[in-house]
Amino acid sequence: MKKVIILLGITFCISLKAQDSVKDSTETRWNMLKYDVGSIFTGVGYSYARPFHWKGDQWAQFGAVVAGTGLIYLVDDETSRFIRNNREGIPRVIRDYGEFYGSPSNNYLATSGVYAVGLITKNEKLRRTGVLLISSATSAGLLQQVLKSVVGRARPLADLGKDTFDPFNSSRNFHSFPSGHALLAFTNAYAIGKQFKNPWVKAGIYTLGAIPGISRVWDGQHYLSDMVFAFAISIATVESIDRYLDKRYDEKYNDQTKMVSWNLNFGPGQLGVTVNF
Repeated sequence: MKKVIILLGITFCISLKAQDSVKDSTETRWNMLKYDVGSIFTGVGYSYARPFHWKGDQWAQFGAVVAGTGLIYLVDDETSRFIRNNREGIPRVIRDYGEFYGSPSNNYLATSGVYAVGLITKNEKLRRTGVLLISSATSAGLLQQVLKSVVGRARPLADLGKDTFDPFNSSRNFHSFPSGHALLAFTNAYAIGKQFKNPWVKAGIYTLGAIPGISRVWDGQHYLSDMVFAFAISIATVESIDRYLDKRYDEKYNDQTKMVSWNLNFGPGQLGVTVNF
């Protein structure tokens, strides 16, 4: 029951934020549903087609993500041990939240709830947010499932080391890269963050979205690089589908002049991620 209340609370908070965009509409909910379902499917297809249209800047950003993930990979064994050794110092409620919210079933329950409220109230902003959440989670989720199998990286708990790969191994012990919990939770957080302009609110939402990924590192299910690359997929997927939905809905999030930028920082005894917004 507590878990259901949490999901309902998330949906309620988002609906309060978007209630000012409710419009009188003679369009039927059935027609809205058909349009939105079509937007979900075409949005997923659009996100997969984007790499074929990337220019120099996009390829440079992709290269930076790969390079940054590679640098983190070099210290995966050390960071994994450090994070796992400090697991017991983390409050149990935070660890439980991370495991709960990152699971696919709970993820889709929350995103579908957001969309259902938007459809019932004929609120275009909530409908669009629901479409963005569902299509982004679907696109990123399918991609990570393929990558897990193709890469075949051993999980930390397998005690085989960070350099062990066995592609297409059906055992879940070889499905470490990238982290599915991290990807789904942060995809939601990044999409929901577009509802808000306040940078502190955004930071709070991003933090909540990052906890499930971190919890999987605490539990020895993933390495730090698995989580970081999952975050990169989340951001790229949401941004891609969001821009596509700009053409499908009157409500837009990309009118803001300043976009979010993510930078990986490395140095002597230093490893971190800086977010500018």
